[in-house]
Amino acid sequence: MVRVKVHGKKVSVKAKVKRKTARTTGPDYPRYLRGKDLITTQEWEKKDLDVVLRTANEMKKNRFRHPLSQSMYNKSFFMFFYNPSVRTRQSFEVAATELGGHALFLEPGGMRLKTARTAGETIEDAANVMSRYAAGIGIRILEDKITYYGEGDQLLRDYARWASIPVISMAHDKYHPCQGLSDIMALQNRLGDLKGKKALLVWGKGALARSWSSIQEFLLIASRFGMSINVASPEGYDLDPDVMKNVKKNCDGNSQELKITHDMKEGYDNVHVVYSRNWMTPQAYRNSEFHKQEEIDKSLQYQEWICDANKMKLTRNALFIHPMPVDRGNEVTDEVASGRNSVIYEIAENRLHVQKAVMALTMGDF
Repeated sequence: MVRVKVHGKKVSVKAKVKRKTARTTGPDYPRYLRGKDLITTQEWEKKDLDVVLRTANEMKKNRFRHPLSQSMYNKSFFMFFYNPSVRTRQSFEVAATELGGHALFLEPGGMRLKTARTAGETIEDAANVMSRYAAGIGIRILEDKITYYGEGDQLLRDYARWASIPVISMAHDKYHPCQGLSDIMALQNRLGDLKGKKALLVWGKGALARSWSSIQEFLLIASRFGMSINVASPEGYDLDPDVMKNVKKNCDGNSQELKITHDMKEGYDNVHVVYSRNWMTPQAYRNSEFHKQEEIDKSLQYQEWICDANKMKLTRNALFIHPMPVDRGNEVTDEVASGRNSVIYEIAENRLHVQKAVMALTMGDF
């Protein structure tokens, strides 16, 4: 056994290697998640979502010395950003770094990739080649980068079909799984067991014409974890009927209620969680175009649809959640968004830890 001096102290080289190994292996992490795509949490087993959340909480408490902290050592994660971001890019890049790997920011327009609007290399060819370079692929595609609702979801599923490495949604037109997991992580940490707790998803006026991804993911995962769901919106703002069928199925499976109303105040009654968010109408895409300004103009006619302190008084001292960026003054007032019951920054922080857990479990070595 060789002994060397490190910072003035004699250390056994063999013992040092053992300590490093102990930090980078973990017997309690399921290996069957390796290689698994994450397009929506609805397609994962509930027990596997529990593993992700448990791991994310461990990583949050022990951020730089977790057993999986080097599970992506020397590995790369490709990130396709069809749309810009703040939290998504930062959190994924930091997550890869803290796992010992590297995330590459890639603009599809600069890679000659085929889209609905442009000719280019096929998904089959691109995915097969990239699978030989990287440990995983993340894709973000929203709003004006698609020509019809569902196109982004199909793009991810086509990459998942041809890639031999995990494909992770970083938000697309239908779903935002990492955001949904971050929401649930915060709610569990604040409220404990979520079964029987009631959440309100309420439409808010806004000037951003937002997609359905974050809100649909929240409805799916919240109902999977046993929450009762209220959805309140003006008439004409219905969500994807197939998604809502799954939300209803989830609620029924947990003996909980799904209530849909056009009465804003009725939605707030006796809830534990309020999620106020703008979203577009089903008519936003027509003739292969996204009618953004038309959606904004229509939305701003509903001046009363804003989450404020008076409406929050109708709740059970509810938490306020939002995926950010917040359209303050439209979706919600500053008093609520910055109030003591707002957990928006906690949720934003959770994105880092959830994504570390997902990447480690689906791409890492342990």
